[in-house]
Amino acid sequence: MEILLQQTVNAFALGGTYALLALGLAIVFSIMGLINFAHGELMTIGGYVLMYCGLAGLPFALTVGLAILSTTLAAMLMERIAFRPVRNASGATMLITSFAVSMILQVLFQNFISVRSQPVLLPQLLSDSVRVGGFIIGVNKLLAIAATVVMLVFLDWFMKHQKTGIAMRAAAEDFAVARLMGIRANSVIAGAFALSGLLAGVAAVLWVSQRASVDPLMGFTPVLKAFIAAILGGLGSLRGAVAGGFALGFIEIYLAAFLPAAWQEFRDPIGLGIVVGVLLLRPNGLIPAASLKAQKV
Repeated sequence: MEILLQQTVNAFALGGTYALLALGLAIVFSIMGLINFAHGELMTIGGYVLMYCGLAGLPFALTVGLAILSTTLAAMLMERIAFRPVRNASGATMLITSFAVSMILQVLFQNFISVRSQPVLLPQLLSDSVRVGGFIIGVNKLLAIAATVVMLVFLDWFMKHQKTGIAMRAAAEDFAVARLMGIRANSVIAGAFALSGLLAGVAAVLWVSQRASVDPLMGFTPVLKAFIAAILGGLGSLRGAVAGGFALGFIEIYLAAFLPAAWQEFRDPIGLGIVVGVLLLRPNGLIPAASLKAQKV
C-alpha cells in the first residue's frame, strides 16, 4: 500500500508537468490549428536562464521568476517573428515552420552554449524529503504538485473571468465569428502564445528541479509526451489536455513501478499500446473539444 501511495505521488508530479505542457500546446492549437513543436525549446530557454541565474548567485525565487518571464517573452517573439508571417498559409506550412524554429534554436544552443548537459544549481530544499505517514516524499515532488494545482486554478480563473481569456475561448469556438464581433486576431494569438510560454516556463522549472541539469535537447522528450497527452485527452480541449497529461503520467509511473523486471524494456511500447487502446474506445480523446467534428468510422 505504501508503494502504491508513493508511486501515486510520483505520477501526480510527472503528470502535472505533462499537463502544463499539453495545455500550452492545446491553447495554441485551439485558436490557430497549429501544433507548435518549438514549444520544447521554450522549456530549454527557461532551463538555461535557471542555469545562468544560479551561476550568478541570484536568489532562487528571483531566478524562477526570470525563467518564466524569459519563456513568456520568447513565445511572444516566436509568434511575432516566425508564425505571424505564415498565419494565413496552410497547416503544413505552419507545421514545417514550427520544426524549423525548433531546429534553429537547438543549433543555437549547441553552438553558443554547449552540446553537453550542464548542471543547474538548485537550493538544498529541493533535494530534501519529508516523511508522511509511512512513506517518504521528495520536496520537489510536493512542490511540483502544488505548482501544477496553482497554475490550473489560475488558468481556469483567467479563461473565465479575464477579457483576454474570454476572447481566447471565443476564438477557440469560432475564430471567424469572434473576429466579426470585434476581437482582434493579433492580440488573441499573441496572448495565446504568451500563456503557452508561461506554462512552458513553469514546466521547465519543475523539470529542471527534478533532473538538476539542462541540455540543448531537454525539451524534446517532454513536449513529445505532452503532444501524446494532448491527443489522448482530446486535441484542442483544455480540460482534455489536463486529463491526458495526468493519465500519461500515471501510465508511465505505474508501468515503471509495477511491470515485471523482464518486461521493463518494453515499458514504452506497452504505454503507447495503452494510449492507442484508449483512443480506439474514445477516438476523439477523453474529453473532446466542443468544436471537434470527427467521428469514429
